[in-house]
Amino acid sequence: MDTLLHKLPRSLVLSLALFLFSAMEPVWAVVEGISGPTFNLTAKADYISAGDGASIYSWGYANGNGNMQYPGPTLIVNQGDTVTVNLSNQLPVPVSIVFPGQQGVVASGGSAGIMTREVAASNGSVSYTFVASQPGTYLYHSGTQPALQVEMGLLGTLVVRPSAIDPLHQAYSHPDTRFDHEYLFLLTEMDPAIHDQVAIQAAAGSAISADTSAYHPVLWFINGRTAPDTLLDANVPWLPNQPYNCLPRMHPGDRLLMRVVNAGRDLHPLHTHGNNFTIIAHDGRMLESAPGAGPDLGQSEFTLRAVPGETFDTIFEWTGERLGWDMYGHTSASDPMEPHEYAPDHGKPIPVVLPNLQDLSFGAHYSGSPFLGNFGALPPGGALINLNAGYFHMWHSHNEREIVNNDIFPGGMMTMLVIEPPSAPIP
Repeated sequence: MDTLLHKLPRSLVLSLALFLFSAMEPVWAVVEGISGPTFNLTAKADYISAGDGASIYSWGYANGNGNMQYPGPTLIVNQGDTVTVNLSNQLPVPVSIVFPGQQGVVASGGSAGIMTREVAASNGSVSYTFVASQPGTYLYHSGTQPALQVEMGLLGTLVVRPSAIDPLHQAYSHPDTRFDHEYLFLLTEMDPAIHDQVAIQAAAGSAISADTSAYHPVLWFINGRTAPDTLLDANVPWLPNQPYNCLPRMHPGDRLLMRVVNAGRDLHPLHTHGNNFTIIAHDGRMLESAPGAGPDLGQSEFTLRAVPGETFDTIFEWTGERLGWDMYGHTSASDPMEPHEYAPDHGKPIPVVLPNLQDLSFGAHYSGSPFLGNFGALPPGGALINLNAGYFHMWHSHNEREIVNNDIFPGGMMTMLVIEPPSAPIP
């Protein structure tokens, strides 16, 4: 099966994956990762794939003896845990890990580096221990030659869940941070020329001395994948070193938590079509005016100015409010209301005359109807992978050069939000 999938066109594989993804019975969506409080990571080298078919030599953290990952495993712990990260190294250079936002990190073993203790090339281990005292979303990355090693892929996300009544539905210890679904948006960019240079040096057994000053990224990633691969399911077998996807899904009225991490060296303006979002936390600290106030200083934005090294937690909501017409296709004000439906638009007809089928171009996600949850006529042979008749909104970098794969559109730092009818099961 794996061999067959490699022979199929990437567009056909994507369509098949989305069809299966929409049809399967989902489970509750939480951020993909591994739970602690003790983690065993190994720095390794391997190859990753981009949406244009490129194969790129990279470094990454693996979960124990597993595959190298880009990004590294998402580490999930609870507030108050004493976290231990044991790092081993199979790379030809010394490596380490630093944990921005965590206080009192104690490192033992290895040798002293500029930022923290390091594991020697292909030898030994280092242990890092700290108390996860504050909930939130955090970055971790190599503290050894970060200009090179972070570019090569030695980075990941740390999620600290709050000591709350329901930590799987609450980002911080306040009920105003509750959510129904959570998704990670780890943003990075890549210059393959640097990776090619390191690959040649590593294969020759020579010293690694890549020039990072002539930096020119041509690939942009969300969770280690470029579009359209961001839309594929997590853990697809043909992307063994890029297990994480990014396909947010929700019902009208749901609260969607976006955990946004900029692990690159460029600023990335992440834009959400469909509605604004509210920033509730920055760098793992809730935007509150006083302890216990909740995110009362939260900011409503339509584009997130993600600064390198910073993290954000935001809440996105969508109900179709003030569309001016009934998005469910109710024909009468006496029809039953849908959950979270905007009452003033109930029963209002769509204020346009729909064109004839022969005058339309149909995408694979078109349901044949402008109404949420409804299907309509499609041309003979028309593909349909929108099995729940949802609405799709593109979410992407607002820097146009970042939504390509090496100048090929569409690609890069881009995904889709799928808003599905209230009856549809959502992960």
